[in-house]
Amino acid sequence: MDNIHTERLWGSLKYEDIYLKSYETMGELKKGIKRYFMFYHKERFHQYIECLTPLDNAD
Repeated sequence: MDNIHTERLWGSLKYEDIYLKSYETMGELKKGIKRYFMFYHKERFHQYIECLTPLDNAD
């Protein structure tokens, strides 16, 4: 099964958030990941879906 979308998501999360923020506690990490997922789905444009956000593309 092709998992390219999952790989892109986790790669983006690591390089755009986790590596830059260097969270010190598990609680901070969980909040940061939740915040990033909200950004990823609502605000971040995705080239593979014609520069829409995933929520814009869901319609």
